[in-house]
Amino acid sequence: MSEEESKPTFDWLPEGMEALADGEYDAIVLGTGLKECVISGLLSVKGKRVLQVDRNGYYGGDGASLNLTTLFEKFQGGTPPESLGANREYNIDLIPKFIMATGSLTKMLLHTKVTRYLEFKSIAGSFVYRNGKIHKIPATPQEALNTPIMGMWEKPKFRKFLIFADSYKAEDPSTHEGRDLTKMTMKELYAAFGLNADTQQFISHAMCLQLDEKHMDEPALPTVKALQTYMYSMTRYGTSPYIYPLYGLGGLPESFSRICAVHGGTFMLNQDIDEIIFEDGKATGVKAGNQMAKAPMIIGDPSYFDASKIRASSKVIRCICILDHPIPGTNTTNFAGMSLGQGEPLESVQIVIPGPQVGRKSDVFVCAVGHGLNVCAPGITIAIVSCTAEKDKPEEDVAPGLQLLGSIQNYFISVSTVYEPVEDGSKDNCYIAKSLDATSHFEKDVEDMLDLYKRVTGEDLDMNINADSVEADY
Repeated sequence: MSEEESKPTFDWLPEGMEALADGEYDAIVLGTGLKECVISGLLSVKGKRVLQVDRNGYYGGDGASLNLTTLFEKFQGGTPPESLGANREYNIDLIPKFIMATGSLTKMLLHTKVTRYLEFKSIAGSFVYRNGKIHKIPATPQEALNTPIMGMWEKPKFRKFLIFADSYKAEDPSTHEGRDLTKMTMKELYAAFGLNADTQQFISHAMCLQLDEKHMDEPALPTVKALQTYMYSMTRYGTSPYIYPLYGLGGLPESFSRICAVHGGTFMLNQDIDEIIFEDGKATGVKAGNQMAKAPMIIGDPSYFDASKIRASSKVIRCICILDHPIPGTNTTNFAGMSLGQGEPLESVQIVIPGPQVGRKSDVFVCAVGHGLNVCAPGITIAIVSCTAEKDKPEEDVAPGLQLLGSIQNYFISVSTVYEPVEDGSKDNCYIAKSLDATSHFEKDVEDMLDLYKRVTGEDLDMNINADSVEADY
């Protein structure tokens, strides 16, 4: 793609209106984040009349991808330096997440046929920080033999564990080897294979992508399923388990909005609401100035609802960093676990920093993307460090990730509260999504989307589809 080409425009999306669209709808959706746009798209396909409103002048809400000027304006960073290149070359994610190649979001993209509007590439490498160094994460039995992360006597046990997890099927007792993973804890499962504490930490945090140690005392099945998703996603493309849409994650809600629009949905940007209207304790519409729109259900992200309807569960620190180089150290290992010497660092990577490695309870994640994904100018890397808040100062929380990046040209730190609904919406017709969480992927977010869909429609969304159908360039 030439440097003159910029992010494709969506001509079907309105740029905003001055007044709220009066009328009656089947559903009013507040916000254009990924979860809200998924729900509006699915409802419109079912023939529902949908009005979707966003206070921002862009799609995506907290999960938007911004150009350089908008990013600097949002964080009051002044005027972007001319050295960073053209504004049109940037699509910088506000929230750093990658998509598991065979995970739940991929299945949802295929189910809704949103993949026709998007192009994906695989992320070049997946790494873990361990004992002061960055290492390639093995995810196959063969890679387990070559990795320098663990000793010679530990590798056969690690390999045996991966083979067990890979073949395990909950519905097939012949694969259980006498273990009931709905009752056996993860700690007990690790002990059954004789894995030491360091290997347990590595599997749980770097491969199962668990945020902390809570899962160790819980039934092992969910964690084993997470490991299976990681391994299946890794073998899909062989470089990392992740894929990523060209032009940034903001393309995801935009594409779901397209589904809603082509099925008659109404969209309004730059339009906030003054209040949600209630009658006899149930939401019946929204009001902005003298304008009012009515619907028997109001769906949206937590920021649009009264504080009595939501509760805070945690805080997430995110630091967007603009670099003039790839992340150092991501060139030291190839995908077979052998040394590459002085090869070039990879342009797109994820680095997992297990919390116990740096004196934290929860993990720190580093996601880096470059020009090849059409998110920044040539020679620039966008690296985002994220974690759950644990310390008094945000800079202290993200410090373990920042120290891996080398020199930083510009950085922007945000502190976001993660909210969840107090009730399910059946009493007051307010169906509220959870905020995007601190994880580096969308698996938990899709669980919330599916739960939200069932709360709204009373039906389960059929996700029985082969995620291998999606194509991504290497």
